[in-house]
Amino acid sequence: MNALVLFDIDGTLVTGGPAKGAFQLALETVYGTTGPIESWEFSGKTDPQIARELLRAAGLEDARIDEGLPGLWAAYLVELERRMPGEPTRSLPGVHSLLDTLEAEGDWGLGLLTGNVAPGAELKLGPVGLAGRFTVGAFGSDHELRNELPAIAMTRARDLWGVSFEPDRVVVVGDTPRDVECGRAHGTRTVAVATGRYEAAELEATGADVVLEDLTDTPAVVRAFRG
Repeated sequence: MNALVLFDIDGTLVTGGPAKGAFQLALETVYGTTGPIESWEFSGKTDPQIARELLRAAGLEDARIDEGLPGLWAAYLVELERRMPGEPTRSLPGVHSLLDTLEAEGDWGLGLLTGNVAPGAELKLGPVGLAGRFTVGAFGSDHELRNELPAIAMTRARDLWGVSFEPDRVVVVGDTPRDVECGRAHGTRTVAVATGRYEAAELEATGADVVLEDLTDTPAVVRAFRG
């Protein structure tokens, strides 16, 4: 195994799904408010970061926010699972072919680097047949700050495979400037894909090593990963 690839989920591997509605209901149930959720920017943030920002904007103190978080995640996951059959996520073009190719080559460790809490990540990947395809990962449930997640994923990969992946052998793949930022903060290779809300020109301005329109050209994507 020569390199580690860490994929974001929303906007990179999948799109759609009922997460926002489930999150909104859970916030209302646990805290009695959703904050300014309709106008809030979610892209690239962790679930705990989003919750804290919304609730602070609604006037709640951090101590009250922290007290309610276990109940928030429990309510969110129940509602996400309940809603998923009627509003399933969809895989983005090229994802399955790319993962099949990387697995077949045998040189790549496949992982996740996502702001989703870990059980929410599995629920989002399930409808598109991607649950279980990623051996390691770092999640919003590991740390509220996305920039802390690459180190967590790299440590887990080392512990699992006995390989200390140097940063230049790690690729962070995502669709937002925050994905690029967290990879660059750890010296990894960064590949941005314009399959979320950001256009290619906006992603190029982040300093990503490579910007792709999507993941459909598997050989080109693998070349981008290799550098």
